[in-house]
Amino acid sequence: MANIIEEIQKRILVLDGAMGTMLQRYNFSEEDFRGDRFKEYPTSLKGNNDLLSLTQPQAIADVHRKYFEAGADIVETNTFSGTTIAMADYNMEDLVYELNFESAKIAKQVADQFTKANPDKPRFVAGSIGPTNKTASMSPDVNRPEYRAITFEELRQAYKLQVEALIDGGVDVLLVETIFDTLNAKAALFAIEEVKEQRNIDVPIMVSGTITDASGRTLSGQTVEAFLASISHIPLLSVGFNCALGAEQLQPYLRRLAFETGFYTSAHPNAGLPNAFGEYDQSAKEMEVLVENYLKEGLINIIGGCCGTTPEHIKAIANVAQNYKPRQSQVYAT
Repeated sequence: MANIIEEIQKRILVLDGAMGTMLQRYNFSEEDFRGDRFKEYPTSLKGNNDLLSLTQPQAIADVHRKYFEAGADIVETNTFSGTTIAMADYNMEDLVYELNFESAKIAKQVADQFTKANPDKPRFVAGSIGPTNKTASMSPDVNRPEYRAITFEELRQAYKLQVEALIDGGVDVLLVETIFDTLNAKAALFAIEEVKEQRNIDVPIMVSGTITDASGRTLSGQTVEAFLASISHIPLLSVGFNCALGAEQLQPYLRRLAFETGFYTSAHPNAGLPNAFGEYDQSAKEMEVLVENYLKEGLINIIGGCCGTTPEHIKAIANVAQNYKPRQSQVYAT
């Protein structure tokens, strides 16, 4: 069976693009989100994209399929908000295990189909673990700087349930992504290590932070180097950045990261910066040119797209990535 650690040493791996951007194209109504099973549910469910793994599984499978067809090596599960903390917005905490398990299963089935059709290009599934909608290291109330909306222990418990379900569903790697508060991420990493120890298994971990603006810091105030120091005690497959910035704006921070870390590196930037309407205008060709600059500098091992990216963007990225050698890792050097 193909191993992602072996494959990443051979070539630059391509991650998929935005799940949300693709699902918007379906224009799903409240009724579509509910399906038959949740027809009478008391809460509004429109916008709960993770729920579509249960009510519109074919659409989720189709999105994964389109990204694999575009050349992606790895697709992310439809579980960005798959914790009891985030699902509390919809009163769906009880569904968290099922949502993650089914999402992983859908993605793995599609990945296996593509691997079987072309064993020389094995496909993988990354269990997407989002940051939740709460922060452990900052107060949401400017008048109460000491207040926290969530504790480390609450995050650990929520992430542990998600991790167990993703592993049971068959993911190949766990992706702790879009990290704006490293303390949240540390809770996720703690939970992953706990599950690995309890089950006596090993599962590769990808970590992807978010530089929020031109200050070059995360939302909780860390520089690239501080972020890296905070999470490098865990044996990671890769560390990188995604979201908030486009490929051009992200490059200087990736350069610093690549210089500092011995882990493999990843990036999945947005399709440029959002316009006045919050939409992303950067074309696939424009993004390809910018991403090629990463490749020329040898900054990257895993490359994909975040907000606004589509199979067209991923196809362009995959086409250019095949022409370059991956960055060498000091940790996994053979």
